[in-house]
Amino acid sequence: MDNPQEPSQCVVPIHKPSFKEYAFFFSSGVLVSIPFTLFFANFYDFFPEALTIVVFAPFIEELAKVFPLFYRHGETERSYIILGLLIGLGFGISEFVLYVAVFNVPFYARIPGIVFHASSAAITAYGIAKKKPLPYYLIAASLHLGNNYFAVSNSFFSLFGQVLILITVYLLAYRYYQAASKDKMVV
Repeated sequence: MDNPQEPSQCVVPIHKPSFKEYAFFFSSGVLVSIPFTLFFANFYDFFPEALTIVVFAPFIEELAKVFPLFYRHGETERSYIILGLLIGLGFGISEFVLYVAVFNVPFYARIPGIVFHASSAAITAYGIAKKKPLPYYLIAASLHLGNNYFAVSNSFFSLFGQVLILITVYLLAYRYYQAASKDKMVV
């Protein structure tokens, strides 16, 4: 035959999350991520408190926040960022309530944490969407580690360090949101 046959094609429509799915991922920040984090917190007693807060907590929390995203397929890159942001927002708000209601931390001191958790989850979500989760997870966890270090240290530069990290994590999340395609499906 002189005419080679064209390969068969399959057209799959891009899935756009509904409001119910957005609500599900927001609630996943509380219902999945917090218990995941608390499970690993049971092992914190075996280590010095500063080590668990500064080193272990960032790596565990960053994984816990994006864990539900590993089961999504057919979303656009941009959808992954939005879903990651919603999970991080749910996690940040629940952590906010915990610190303010249980530990009596002033509410204004925990507001940046809400933005931080939403932004850092969006960074890792971008890595998942690009099929390279590890480097972006390490970026988010490293920024989290730096933030926690400045939170527990009593140095003159602590507040400056925390503000610098908060700005960095927010700008990175925004950059990755802008870089993520609205049309490219992640499979």
